[in-house]
Amino acid sequence: MKELEITDGILKGKALPVNARSEEICSLHSEKLKLFCLEDKQLVCLVCRDSKQHDNHKFRPISEVVSSHKEELNTALKSLQEKLKHNETLKGEFEKTVQHIKSQAEHTEHQIKQQFEKLHRFVRDEEEATITALREEEEQKKQMMKEKLEEMNRHISALSHTIKDMEEMMRSSYVCFLKEFLVSMERVQISSQPDPQLSGALIHVPRYLGNLPFRVWKKMQDIVQNTPVILDPNTAHPRLVLSDDLTSVRYSRNNQTILDNPERFDEFPCVLGSEGFNSGTHCWDVELKESSAWTVGVTTASNPRKGRDCFNNDVWSVYQYGRSLRSGFRVQQQLDRVRVNLDYDRGKVSFSDPVTNTHLHTFKTTFNNTLFPFFSSPDSLRIVPFNS
Repeated sequence: MKELEITDGILKGKALPVNARSEEICSLHSEKLKLFCLEDKQLVCLVCRDSKQHDNHKFRPISEVVSSHKEELNTALKSLQEKLKHNETLKGEFEKTVQHIKSQAEHTEHQIKQQFEKLHRFVRDEEEATITALREEEEQKKQMMKEKLEEMNRHISALSHTIKDMEEMMRSSYVCFLKEFLVSMERVQISSQPDPQLSGALIHVPRYLGNLPFRVWKKMQDIVQNTPVILDPNTAHPRLVLSDDLTSVRYSRNNQTILDNPERFDEFPCVLGSEGFNSGTHCWDVELKESSAWTVGVTTASNPRKGRDCFNNDVWSVYQYGRSLRSGFRVQQQLDRVRVNLDYDRGKVSFSDPVTNTHLHTFKTTFNNTLFPFFSSPDSLRIVPFNS
């Protein structure tokens, strides 16, 4: 008897060791095991076949059963080999994903530092400007006090001379006293003018400290922008290059070296917004003046990303040129911008031209899934910030 061996997907015979040969003999009847009971799934001899234990059972020759089982095992073996090959490929993809995650994290950290450096620079500039204004007021107030001190010194000197002259006059003769009296009184009246005032001499402290963080934050709004939709780079087609702030996209003639993850579009130049909506109203403008063909709208999270079916179902959009979309509305006129208004609860997606305030199209349906902003263009487009 031979033992089965699996080699390169083929079942081969291999001689059994001596101590295994006893298995060819029935332990009950000392007869050779020649049959296989299909009901009990066990080897039997001819005597066993005729016993009550195997009454009405079906039997097959061992060689026939082995051949059948070999085919079954060989089929299972090929399936396992294919699975192994697939798992090895998948392992490679996982290793690439680990490297991509590392690269993503490093790149994102670099951009975070750049963004915060802009904010830090703005705050440092505001700090410097505020302290400069304080120093300027300090110099102005000190100069004003210097002038007042000089004036006070002149006034004190004049008073000292007047007092000295009057003291000498008090000691003079009657005739001299009377002759100088009127002049002396005039000098007294002149010296009795109001003293210089110190009103407004101190630093206007609230001007610098009052609501300081709030005032800096208000000024900061001039350099920061709030964009209603942020693009998701993990969904972008390999030929779409996103800006660092993830608010605009341009088309590249060459594929980027990028991970082909399940979320990414691979056939058409599409990208989704990073945030999905399942309630409420939402609005965003898309700048299209540098794009000759485009599609703008919303789609479900379950819409296929791979292959050519991403435009076929669950896409509510307007488009210009390009392929005819079964679920879209074609715009004939050239547009610089398109405004998307999504009212999820009422099941409405409206499109308009915000430049001319012209309605383009409205879809009415019932939404049951999370919707994501949807964009496609072989050129470039940009999400317009709120404060533009």
